[in-house]
Amino acid sequence: MPTVRVSVTLKPSLLDSAGRTVAGSLQHLGYGEVQDARIGKLIQLEVDTVEESRIKEMCQKLLANPVIEDFSFEVVK
Repeated sequence: MPTVRVSVTLKPSLLDSAGRTVAGSLQHLGYGEVQDARIGKLIQLEVDTVEESRIKEMCQKLLANPVIEDFSFEVVK
């Protein structure tokens, strides 16, 4: 059974307050090389068959908010 990994992130033009918090916390812990962080989500789907158009439709309708988020996906198995 194929596995599809969907990655959802905020569009680059939007402020990522969670990412900013993580970057600041890492800097306070001594990881000064961290300049920025972006937080997203990873969704793993097990599907019967991989139809790229169907995966894209799932992302647009439910898994991502196309107004504020970008998504990409890859077949891993």
